[in-house]
Amino acid sequence: MKKIIIASIATLGLVTAASAAVNTKACAACHGANFEKHAMGKSKIVKDLSHAEIAKALKGYKAGTFGGPMKGIMHGQVARYSDADLDAVAKTIGK
Repeated sequence: MKKIIIASIATLGLVTAASAAVNTKACAACHGANFEKHAMGKSKIVKDLSHAEIAKALKGYKAGTFGGPMKGIMHGQVARYSDADLDAVAKTIGK
């Protein structure tokens, strides 16, 4: 029983770490605390996008295949994260 509890706690820790890997506080400076702003007056309002649209955009910024004028800035923000990290953060934002 003790091993099961320890394994469950360890698994929960990994899941929590994966979803917390992307620090969205850095996003607030441009996108707003609740992702309610047009970043630099140019972006879409992120909170209004679907989880899938957000994930696609984040992965596209990472790959360099998505974005307009802010493409370079966003690439620098997301390049260090895995696709799983970007999926996890997309699921916490938007609708």
